[in-house]
Amino acid sequence: MTIRTHSAEETYALGTRLGKMAQPGQVYALKGDLGSGKTVLTKGFAAGLGVEEPVTSPTFTILMVHESGRLPLYHYDVYRISDPDEMDEIGFDEYVYGEGVSLIEWAEKVEELLPPDAFAITIERDRAGGTDDRVIRMEGISFDENGPGKDG
Repeated sequence: MTIRTHSAEETYALGTRLGKMAQPGQVYALKGDLGSGKTVLTKGFAAGLGVEEPVTSPTFTILMVHESGRLPLYHYDVYRISDPDEMDEIGFDEYVYGEGVSLIEWAEKVEELLPPDAFAITIERDRAGGTDDRVIRMEGISFDENGPGKDG
């Protein structure tokens, strides 16, 4: 599924929609260049879960745990990871296979660690559009009354 957004507010709103429909144990693998909108989508996702505290990119801490929403949100930013084995040090499997929902920015850096049913979301700037236009590809995700699910 491909969605185009034309502002940070629209990208945030898409994240909110995903967060409202998120289920325990889901993993969202976010990919995109620096400044593409991964954190904007994540902030919207957190709002959709009802997270009350501010959500920022956890670049220097790798993982931020937000427990004020209807599900725990495990927000990863693995930009600074040089070896996927470093994820063991922060209990990656414990969180990813836990009862919350995981959002992983720069997921391509730890792709081999991701569960096979992780949702892949790639955000790119829409070069043909304005400066805030984005093309968001959600691989295998469909929307229905039960929330996001795997196609097919």
